[in-house]
Formats: sequence, C-alpha cells, structure tokens
Amino acid sequence: MGVRSAATKLHIPPSAARGGRPTFLPFVAVFLLCSASYLVGVWQHGGFASSSPSSSPGAVSIATSVACTTTNTAAAATPKRRTRYATSRSRTTSPSLDFSVRHAAAIALDDADGTASPGASSSSATPRRYPACAAKYSEYTPCEDVERSLRFPRDRLVYRERHCPASEREVLRCLVPAPAGYRTPFPWPASRDVAWFANVPHKELTVEKAVQNWIRVDGDKLRFPGGGTMFPNGADAYIDDIGKLIPLHDGSIRTALDTGCGVASWGAYLLSRDILAMSFAPRDSHEAQVQFALERGVPAMIGVLASNRLTYPARAFDMAHCSRCLIPWQLYDGLYLIEVDRVLRPGGYWILSGPPINWKKYWKGWERTKEDLNAEQQAIEAVARSLCWTKVKEAGDIAVWQKPYNHADCKASRPSKASKSPPFCSRKNPDAAWYDKMEACITPLPEVSSAKDVAGGAVKKWPQRLTAVPPRVSRGAVKGVTAKSFAQDTELWRKRVRHYKSVISEFEQKGRYRNVLDMNARLGGFAAALATAGDPLWVMNMVPTVGNTTTLGAIYERGLIGSYQDWCEGMSTYPRTYDLIHADSVFTLYKNRCEMDRILLEMDRVLRPRGTVIIREDVDMLVKVKSVADGMRWESQIVDHEDGPLVREKILLVVKTYWTAQEQDQ
Repeated sequence: MGVRSAATKLHIPPSAARGGRPTFLPFVAVFLLCSASYLVGVWQHGGFASSSPSSSPGAVSIATSVACTTTNTAAAATPKRRTRYATSRSRTTSPSLDFSVRHAAAIALDDADGTASPGASSSSATPRRYPACAAKYSEYTPCEDVERSLRFPRDRLVYRERHCPASEREVLRCLVPAPAGYRTPFPWPASRDVAWFANVPHKELTVEKAVQNWIRVDGDKLRFPGGGTMFPNGADAYIDDIGKLIPLHDGSIRTALDTGCGVASWGAYLLSRDILAMSFAPRDSHEAQVQFALERGVPAMIGVLASNRLTYPARAFDMAHCSRCLIPWQLYDGLYLIEVDRVLRPGGYWILSGPPINWKKYWKGWERTKEDLNAEQQAIEAVARSLCWTKVKEAGDIAVWQKPYNHADCKASRPSKASKSPPFCSRKNPDAAWYDKMEACITPLPEVSSAKDVAGGAVKKWPQRLTAVPPRVSRGAVKGVTAKSFAQDTELWRKRVRHYKSVISEFEQKGRYRNVLDMNARLGGFAAALATAGDPLWVMNMVPTVGNTTTLGAIYERGLIGSYQDWCEGMSTYPRTYDLIHADSVFTLYKNRCEMDRILLEMDRVLRPRGTVIIREDVDMLVKVKSVADGMRWESQIVDHEDGPLVREKILLVVKTYWTAQEQDQ
C-alpha cells in the first residue's frame, strides 16, 4: 500500500582535514546508509509498486486536492467502474472523484448469489467484492426488522424497540440496494414539500391520512401539503398558534423533540424559525413515516416510547411535542411523561394537542365518552403536577406545560412517601440512555444556590449558544474538556471544514448536502463549523457509546442534535438517509471491537447513491479501511491532512456509485 513520504535532502560538507589524504570511505558509508534507509522506507510504505496506472488495485496515492468534476451519465452509471491509484515517489495528478448526482439511471445488480463481477481479478491483492442484497432489503433496518420484532412482547410496544441481530447468521454482509428508479432527492427547501415517489414507493398514508392532508401522490412525485391530524390549516398556522403561548421567535427555544412525528411536518416548518427538531416514530406504525421525513430533508429517527430510555442525555431539549401521537401519558405511573421530563431542559415546555385536549369539542369524532376523555385529561394533569410542572395555558386544541428551572421548591414541597407522587431518582448518571430502562422516578436537576437559578446553568439564545462555552463544560461536567480546549476545538473544526471545502467543490453548491451524519461528533465541532458557515444542512451528531459520552449533553447545549450509538450495531434509520457522512477516528475507536466491514456496510446502507464520505484516520488504519471500501462500489481517494503531507493522519474521500435494484428483482 504505497504511501508517499516526503523527500529529505542530506547535505554533507567537504572534508576539512588539513594535510590529510582525502578518503572516500565516509562518503561511501553515508551513501550505503541512505540507500538502505530509503529501501526500508519504501518497503514499509507499500513495497516496490510500479508508478504505472496498471499497478495493483490495492495501491494508494495521496493527493493534495480532488477536482470534483462531473462525468457523463453513462460513464457514471457503470457499477463495475473502479478508479485505481498507483504509488509514486513524486507527486502526480490523481484521477478525480465524481461527486455529481444522478437523477435517472438504472444499474444492474450482481448475480443474486453474490458472485463477483465477470472479469474480476483473481489476484490475492484484489479486494473482496461485496454482493448486492436482494431487492426486498431496499428498506432494511437491521435493528428494527419487522420479522425479528415479532419475537418480542407486545406489551408496552416492547417489540417495536431496538432488537439487533443476535447472531452472525442474521447479519447481512451485502450492499442494500436503492429501489429501481431511485432519483436524487430535491434540494432543500423544495424537498420539504415534494419527493420522488420511486424513492419511497408507498401509498398507504395517502389513503389513510387523506383527510388530514399529510401526503398525496401527484404523478411521479409525492407532495407534502404541511397538514396534520391536529393542524388542518397547515403546520405553519399551527406553529403560529403555539407561538402565541410560548416564545418561539427570540432564540430562547432552539432544540425540540417531536414524539410520534408522522411525516415530521411540525419539525419541517420549525426550521424556518431556526428551531431544530428531533422527530421520531416507530417503524411501520404508519408505513415509512420516518423515511418520508428523511426524504424531505428533515431530521428524524426510528424510535418509540416503550421500556427503554430515549437515546438522548438529560436536559437536552428546550421543547417537546405530541400532536395526537397516541402515547398513553397517564399510564404506567406516568412513566412516559417522566421520561419527557428527563430530556427536557430546565424551563422547557411540553406541548400536547389531540386527545384528550379540547375533548368537549371532539369527543364524538374521537368515538369516546366524555367521562373517559375527562378522566384521561385529569390523570395527565396529575402526572404533570407531580413533576412540579406548571400549566402555561390551554387554548383551543393546544395545551402547554413548563418544567421548573430548578427543583429547589419542588423538593421542599414533595408530598409524603405515602402519596402516589414519584420519588427523585437515586441513580448517579441521568444521561445514561443506551438500552437503559426507564424508571418511575424524577431525574433530579443539578443543585442550585438560589431558587431563581437555572439548574445546570443557563444557555445563551440562538445563535450565540452555538459557539458559547456550554454550561456543562464551564461547570466541569464534560470529561477532559475545559473552556480553553473547547474554544480550541471550535477553531480547529473551522479550519478542517475549510480544508474539506477546498478538496470537495460540491460544498459550494448550496443544497448539495442536506442530511449529514457525524459518526464521532465529540463536542459537535464539525456541525458547528458547518452551521457557522451558513450551509443549508443539518447534522446528526452521534456519540459512540464506547467513547466519552459526556459530550452529548454539551452538543445539545450548543443548540445541535444527536444521539448515542454503538457502531457495531445498526443505526435506527432507513437506508439512504444521509448525503454526507463524516467519520473521525471511528475505526480506531472500534478496533478489536467488531469487524471493520460491519461498520463500512452500515455506512453504505445509510448513505444515498452519489453520497460522500469523509474518513479521518492514521494512515496505516486508513489504508486498511480503503482496502475494504474498494470492494463496496465506492470510489475513493486519500488526500493529505489540512496541516500538510508530513502529518500521519490522512483523509479518505469516498463517493458511493449510483446503482439500483432491477425491476424484475422486486
């Protein structure tokens, strides 16, 4: 695997000995030493590969930049095409990667039995070729597989939680295909209102929710009018009604949680108000609802309130929302509302519309008795009071509660143990939320010195909070991070993003990248740098469970969103979710934890055709990653670190080639 080393000149002055007879032995000795060092260096960095373009497929070159030129459609549509890079001692111009999109091409799959392409080299240096999965897996979600879920209890929707493959036999070792006719999604903001039907070929919601105006089919397109069950006048008008009750326009509310999101119209229309919503709904509650949201360019994940905590830290969201989400808030000792309380920031708001709110108007249409609906509302009100929430107002179809800024008064007024009010939790880590069970107890807020203080520290208004030192950092709650190192990290990622943009020209095309995934977000510096630059995109900041998980709370305090994730497992999202994936030291982090190809195949599953991957690793690790990636219908090129060629860390740029399932395979 050839890695170009920098040439170093060695200057040897002439002999200064006086009167002595000149000798050539020192020169010969130095020459031999230099030659031996050079040969060892060449051997360690990839052997004696030829600089010819016909070199081994495993050869690698490092380029200082990548010219992202567009090739013709026919050439880009060839699935077997691989760009090969050869080792060379002198810097040469490398073939360019094609970052252009494809709107209407059809690519044949490999044989269904997974055999390699005809003509593939039999050489041992040839990377393993990963076959295409069968077309039936085009919407495969490994940890929310519908068939596997049936093995688990129906009680409290446990069967709809994450249940990943339990054995290697269940793990797919193939490339998930895009459906036949797949086309690149419309750029934002057009994508909010329209999508290609071929990308999410489902009509169930257009029939089931026709009255609510969620979605409709218009020829080869899907249109999203912005309607919802409880906002027949559209999401914009509904949000305006909420804005009359709480401050949506002054930057004090930035992060929101939408439970049972449908096609995420609420979150989609909040974006124009600089409010970023994390929307979630269970897999197949309504066919492909989360997939529709992601196709629109709106943040969303597959998720459900059942027995496990939501995969977010405590005190994450400024606002939480339920619009006829059908979650039984009053049942199980108020467990689900207690979980919302855990993830709400001090002073955060909870918004409820739909049953039982305004039941006096709708009880006949809801086909329930007045007594039943009244009892449900009273039970919800009681749970909210037990959490020390204050009801802000109930106006029309909308009711709003507010969480206290601290628990000073709440603890002082706590009822006796004989009452049904939940106690305060005793567990030490309120942020733990990866397969951690929900508990019927209140997550205590950090202690305050005054009843007027904001527990844990107040965040600044948006957009100042993006670059301000998060309260968790200033209070020393994030391991190994200080205010100084946070500022340095912020500046570092600005520099790195500038470098990315210098080698990937598609960053200059507004809307080229909309859905972005950062697989190892740390403090959210990559997302913050993109947001500061004004790029019209959003970033899902994932914090690996094997790393420093204390950073996710700080990411939310910056006004960004994210989740915990174990990359040895599948992500709770549909295939073709992201336009751009950023992976900083992910493979080093998971070294010896799970197979490299398992992570790469998951990246391929969630990456859209013609999507881009940026991988940062030490050069030795990066060469190993590339050797696997070259068998995955990816085109890749290693480029230098932003600080130059002498830095061992390098960057692998990847483009996923365009290919789809054949019509006859569906």
